[in-house]
Amino acid sequence: EVQLVESGGGLVQAGGSLRLSCAVSEFTFDDYAIGWFRQGPGREREGVSCISNSDGSTYYADSVKGRFTVSRDNAKNTVTLQMNSLKPEDTAEYYCAKSIFIRATREVYEYDYWGQGTQVTVSS
Repeated sequence: EVQLVESGGGLVQAGGSLRLSCAVSEFTFDDYAIGWFRQGPGREREGVSCISNSDGSTYYADSVKGRFTVSRDNAKNTVTLQMNSLKPEDTAEYYCAKSIFIRATREVYEYDYWGQGTQVTVSS
């Protein structure tokens, strides 16, 4: 069974940094893209970032470009989201998910397995 487990969330002041990790198990990790999504209170889940393995392509939402960096370690089956210059509007539950595609994708319906989420709270 495919499992994804997020870690690294927490409370941070505006301008601070957090590093989220996604540990992935039980499938050929390097065959599919892995994405990060977030869902704030009263908001729809939105794509934050995604990384492919086949061509190294990445995707970033406009709201996080220049502040967030996604990377993957195929030897350890992990994907990391480094978040810098955090803003209060980044506050949300963050999820990692496995894409059904090899390329980097951004839509919720393009993902078939999800982690349980990790909370990120940015205080002003």
